[in-house]
Amino acid sequence: MGLKQKILIVDDDNNIAELISLYLVKECFETLIVNDGESALAAVESFQPNLMLLDIMLPGIDGYQVCREVRAKSALPIIMLSAKGEIFDKVLGLELGADDYVEKPFDGKELIARVKAVLRRYKPVVTVSTDPEERYVEYPDLTISLTNYSVVYKGRSIDMPPKELELLYFLASTPNHVYTREQLLDQIWGYEYLGDTRTVDVHIKRLREKISDHAQWRLATIWGIGYKFEVIS
Repeated sequence: MGLKQKILIVDDDNNIAELISLYLVKECFETLIVNDGESALAAVESFQPNLMLLDIMLPGIDGYQVCREVRAKSALPIIMLSAKGEIFDKVLGLELGADDYVEKPFDGKELIARVKAVLRRYKPVVTVSTDPEERYVEYPDLTISLTNYSVVYKGRSIDMPPKELELLYFLASTPNHVYTREQLLDQIWGYEYLGDTRTVDVHIKRLREKISDHAQWRLATIWGIGYKFEVIS
């Protein structure tokens, strides 16, 4: 069974937010509700949603500013919610980077349909270079280069010993492929390595301490077998 897709609901009217959450949970989404703009920006980082439902009229930072700040550093899908029905408001939201705009009051079935439609359109951009002169793999918020042994995560360079980086690169360059611990030992450490499979577990643990699960990808444990770099669509 795949991971549930996560929806961040941002609305200062908790009754409306709870109703939206109820609709989404029935459709097997995972939800988180926040009631102001600052909490929304923090939740984008901590909750790592697949999509955000964003009300315009919020206390403190309004929805337009939240949209602007999120879009400056992320391609996170955003559907704006508002009682405002003016064309100007819709155009402004879309120009700031929102993917859709829903007027209140809304029909629950229509909202769910719009959420699913936006999620279908949004696919993580994945680049795997096969050029021996330039070996790298790119995912949203993550670039791993085997050419210069560097990892950039959310805009920051992450220090990694060579074997950690090689393990991460190998898994990420073959997304959704499950490898046993023995296969990873052979691939990264070589057939003559005298260590045991716990070496792989230790390196995966260290990688997870440096790189958290993302809304579009994660280092996944396949119990009783091994590991894979899972891309979540």
